[in-house]
Amino acid sequence: MPLEGLADFLEILQFLIREPSVVGSEDSFFRVLRRELDEVGAEVSYYHGVLVAQGRRPHDLMLSAHIDRHGLLCTGPNEFQYAAFIAGNQGELTGDSVSEQMLHTIENRFQGQRVQAHLPYTGTYIGQGIITNSYICPERKNLIFEVDGLDYLQPGTPISFLDRLQFKDGYISAQLDNVISAAIIIFLFRCGFEGTALFTAQEESGRSWRYALSWFQRQRIATQRLVALDTSPYHSREAADEQLVTLRRKDASADFAPGITQELADRCDQLGLAYSYKDDYIAAQNLSRLKPYSLGRTEMGRLTAATEGSVTGTTLQIPTTEYHTATETASLASVAAVIRLLQTYLD
Repeated sequence: MPLEGLADFLEILQFLIREPSVVGSEDSFFRVLRRELDEVGAEVSYYHGVLVAQGRRPHDLMLSAHIDRHGLLCTGPNEFQYAAFIAGNQGELTGDSVSEQMLHTIENRFQGQRVQAHLPYTGTYIGQGIITNSYICPERKNLIFEVDGLDYLQPGTPISFLDRLQFKDGYISAQLDNVISAAIIIFLFRCGFEGTALFTAQEESGRSWRYALSWFQRQRIATQRLVALDTSPYHSREAADEQLVTLRRKDASADFAPGITQELADRCDQLGLAYSYKDDYIAAQNLSRLKPYSLGRTEMGRLTAATEGSVTGTTLQIPTTEYHTATETASLASVAAVIRLLQTYLD
């Protein structure tokens, strides 16, 4: 897709970014997605933790995207924690996800960040504040935030980062993980996508794969053609720009389906799109690290492992920097490449 053809997609993305979807409080965002999908004639079903949209050929290709974004949760009087890692979620976390491994890296990135509070179910705006400090509590194993201006909130109130899409020199920045994938899927449906799309909640707290699995079990569906869309973090802009598209053969949980993985690679070759495999990149990085990085535990790997491969597929990711911040950055060229690749399935 030429860059000038991204205008309609960017309009969708700008709109969705403004809607809150803090981990564990995604209900209002699900309703926004449903309205968008109803407008393009998709058959939409909403279950606990997953919204499913289907066209007339639901088994041709299945896409998935988690729609939760990092944010804060009020957990006591003037007490705010990173929503993904509150105590109630830690039973799902194994310590080797990318999010958990990056906690110490990002703990000092939030000073001065504006945030806004919302009612948990409706998403109604109820106030704004600013983060003045953040630190990791060793007892609670979580990021704790000091916030000026939200001392009146009740426990259980979600707080999102005040987020707007920024453009600069061929790059876009915002909290892209993973609203950008939801925007891509909406755009594809507008372009005529007739397959199935799953939008899942609570990926950042390790639960989304359970919601997806429940839907596949409910429908008694097995597949090797599920493609999970997401962003993929790199340590520098130079490293991110070495490829337009990031693929994976496996994660720490399981090997992915080789057929659909190779199919995406072949289509990249046909389109002249530069790609690489994230598992290869991590292995190369680990050769020079004293403490190796984990391959990470993704939604796809957990689904594959839990079903012994009866529900599996691969991942398709956009390379980014400043992961898990409100300034996560991707190149417009990468976004265009991923959309162009997926549009080959519309023919």
